[in-house]
Amino acid sequence: MRRTERLFRIIQILRRRRRPVTGHELAEELEVSLRTLYRDMAELVAQRVPVRGEAGTGYVLDSGYDLPPLMLTADELEAAVLGAKWVAARGDPALARGAEDLIAKLSTVVPEELQPVIVDAGLQPVTRLDQRITDSVDIAPVRNAIRTQTKLEIDYADEHGRTTSRTIWPFLIAYWETVRLICAWCELRQDFRHFRTDRILTVEEPGTRFPERVSVLRKRWNEDRMARDTSQQ
Repeated sequence: MRRTERLFRIIQILRRRRRPVTGHELAEELEVSLRTLYRDMAELVAQRVPVRGEAGTGYVLDSGYDLPPLMLTADELEAAVLGAKWVAARGDPALARGAEDLIAKLSTVVPEELQPVIVDAGLQPVTRLDQRITDSVDIAPVRNAIRTQTKLEIDYADEHGRTTSRTIWPFLIAYWETVRLICAWCELRQDFRHFRTDRILTVEEPGTRFPERVSVLRKRWNEDRMARDTSQQ
């Protein structure tokens, strides 16, 4: 691995970790000696990258620091293209178009030596079109509601065809291979519920924000799932 690529990887490792990373951890992931790692860290500091290191704690990257968005390694570019291809095949129409646009933009701006990673990509998601569900409504407003933390009013049909009207607080869309689920807090049931996108009959946006932060709802939902799994053991 060239030194410039290794320096970039060090920054990426520090960016994705939420805690200080020790020199031993960095050296192990990069497969280099501690001496080499320390020289690399000194080079980053010399280049005014805001890396801080504390004895016995580890290295951290100051918040707010970022790199030019197109400085991607081949592995990162392959990951982005593979993910975008999966979304293009499985996402709702607006999301699929966004994935295709992302691949097109990447292909025009990455360095010439990385062009084959996109043009001659050797990674391809395998999807079975015969098992692909069809959303009964446009899911783009649901994604927008999650971003803006706003309520949705839906009419939903259960597996027996019974229809109920719900006001929900959506916080997650789970993309399974054969089905998509909207995870939300349901005001009617006063509990978390999962709604299949092919059983939603109507979606309306009243424009009302729900009081809980999306991140808090996800945390409560995960805790609730773990508690139920534990009780069933």
